[in-house]
This record gives sequence, structure tokens and C-alpha cells, in this order.
Amino acid sequence: MKKILTIALCLLTYVTYSQQPYYDDVNLTLTGQALYNELQQKISAYNTSFTYGDARDVLVFTDEDPDNSNNVLLIYGYNDNDGNCTTDRSRDKDDFGGVSCEYNREHVFARSQPVPDMGDVNNGTTGIGADPHNLRASDQQMNNNRGSKKFQDGSGFAGDVGSGNWYPGDEWKGDVARMIMYMYTRYGEQCLPSFAGVGSTQGSTQMLQTFLEWNAEDPVNIYEDQRNDYLQAAYSNRNPFIDNPVLATIIWGGPQAEDRWGLLSTQTVTAFEFVMYPNPNADKKLTIQSNATIESVVIYNINGQIELNIQNPESSKQTIDLNNLREGFYLVNINSNKETSTKKLIIK
Repeated sequence: MKKILTIALCLLTYVTYSQQPYYDDVNLTLTGQALYNELQQKISAYNTSFTYGDARDVLVFTDEDPDNSNNVLLIYGYNDNDGNCTTDRSRDKDDFGGVSCEYNREHVFARSQPVPDMGDVNNGTTGIGADPHNLRASDQQMNNNRGSKKFQDGSGFAGDVGSGNWYPGDEWKGDVARMIMYMYTRYGEQCLPSFAGVGSTQGSTQMLQTFLEWNAEDPVNIYEDQRNDYLQAAYSNRNPFIDNPVLATIIWGGPQAEDRWGLLSTQTVTAFEFVMYPNPNADKKLTIQSNATIESVVIYNINGQIELNIQNPESSKQTIDLNNLREGFYLVNINSNKETSTKKLIIK
């Protein structure tokens, strides 16, 4: 891993806002659930073996303070001059540990929140609990203060809001939103956005409106680009929502986020509407009715695998036989005239 880290550092020579070659084999003309599935396949296809201990070594590079190369930036931090180390925004790289005024590794999507959860972690842990895209340097006490609280909208500096929830701070809310989007795309229904935040979902999708708003309101900064470039070299994948925040708009809707590649000149991002019934479904017959001609109906299981694919039914109303589908949760993706909409289906 030390060798990988050295090679990765050498590769970070500049930041670019053009489309990264990493996405050359991704069909970026897709929208909605289809684009989500394409990105999920891309970022899950291959990851370098990586441990929770490696993440500690990586932080000094990924989280380096752009204004002071001897320091790391601390997520949720906001004041280096108030005499209170808990609120520090930047800290010496050597001050890693588990006591007051040291920094440690913060799971932004908290370890206990996924279903199933990430479990206990140690320096040998691999997999979801060691995914470096979800780990940030944080003051030890600030990390404890956040704990496993869900994110909620607020304003100003980081801290408690609502009934036991957490606001990450104006500076960090976009970072947090894009990390949650990554985790949901990488790990699917194990990391539903509602497990990590509170608020209403966007239309018929699983994405919280709050995260879409944060993604639009707090644009990507050079620090996030730095992390993404480094982690591609060290871990072999990227966070697509850092590279182009508008991908979230194209998939889930909500306020238009920054479009770093000019995709919106060729994309339509407003989803049409459809209804499906009965849902929950026990009789294995599902009726779908839309306000436009349905071009395709694709049903995905919770692992993102296609269970049913009906092309060109040429109707605005369709009845589907579900006899081959087991009990559980599914996503129904409908396409019409290059627009898409997705709803959750429960089969009993």
C-alpha cells in the first residue's frame, strides 16, 4: 500500500474540469435509474484491496489542507482561532489519535446506519467499512459529537439540529451530500439516503431533497477534486458526483446542480409521471399507467440486477405478470420519449 500511495501522489499533477477518461465507457446520455445503474456498475467494477489502516495513511494526502501542506482539513470544523480544538478546521498531519485535540477517521455515512450495518472496524477491515470515499479526517471530539446522528438541514456552523440530528455546516454540506450519493450508488439499498438523513424524498426516488439541495448550494471545491484524483490512483474508482454534480440532477431531479461537463445541453432531466397498482402487490399482477406512451418497463432487484425487461409495449397502460418475482423490494423504471421515472415496488 505504501508503494501505491507514492505512485498515486505522483499522478496528482493538476485538476481538470473536463470529463475524465474514467467515464469513457459510461453511457452519459442515459437518465434516471438507467444512469444510476450504469454508474453503479462502473464504480463497483474493480476496487484495489484497501484496509481501514490504509485509510489512515491516505488521509494525509487526500485531506491535505490546500493552504498548508503540513495540515489536514477537518470535516465539520470551522474555527482555528477560538482556543477550542474541537472546532478546528485544520490540524497538523502528525496529530492523529484518539484523545483530545487529535484527529481520527470519520465515517460520514455512519457505521451503524447501513442495513446491514458496517460492523466493527479495525486496521485490517476491508470492504464498506474501509471505503476511503466515505472517510474524512475529523477532530476526535467533533467526531464523537456527531456520532451516528442523521444529517438534517440547518445553517451556519456544524452542530446539533432538530431532535437529535446533525448539520455538517455550510462549508461541508455539499461534500457530505456527494459522499452520501456515492455510498448509495456504490452499495445500493444497503445505504439508502434515508438511513443517513431526514426529510422528504425527491418525487418517486429514494434520494432525499435535502442532499440534492446541498449538492446544488455548495459546489465542488479543489479539496474534493484532490481527494477524488488521489483515490482513483490508490483505490481505482471515483465519486461521480464530485466530478459532475449535475449527474445527481439527471438521476434524481431536484434543483439543478453544477454541470461541469455541459451535459444539460443534450439531456432532459424532468421525469414524466406514472402510477402503478396495487403496491404493495400480493396478486402478482401489476398495472402501470402513464401520462405518455411507455417505451420500456425495467424492474430491478435491490442488487441492481434486471429481473424483468419489457421493451416497446406501445401503450400508456400496461399490465405485467410478476409470477417469476419473489417477495421483496424492487425498483420499477419506466422510460418514455427519453425521459425516465422510477418507483419502489413491494411484492408480498
